Amino acid sequence: MALENADIEKIAVLARLQLTDNDASDYANSISSILELMEQMQQVDTDGATPLSNPHDATQRLRKDEVTCGNQRDAFMAIAPASEEGLYLVPKVID
Repeated sequence: MALENADIEKIAVLARLQLTDNDASDYANSISSILELMEQMQQVDTDGATPLSNPHDATQRLRKDEVTCGNQRDAFMAIAPASEEGLYLVPKVID
């Protein structure tokens, strides 16, 4: 799918961008080459290919899930500008 300068100018208007004629031509060529690459990638046969979440066979070392500091809720509630029954009171932002 090849884009023309007119297509790029329409996109620029929608995106509220100012482009010169030279810029429009450069962008049309660049975006057209990207779209051609995407068309080529759509034609690749991926049947039987298993999806990968990570291309490496590495695993991540995890630390133990341990509590490292005690409950400080009362201390934080004491310095809050406004609180009530264990909840922070904040200004209403939605009518």
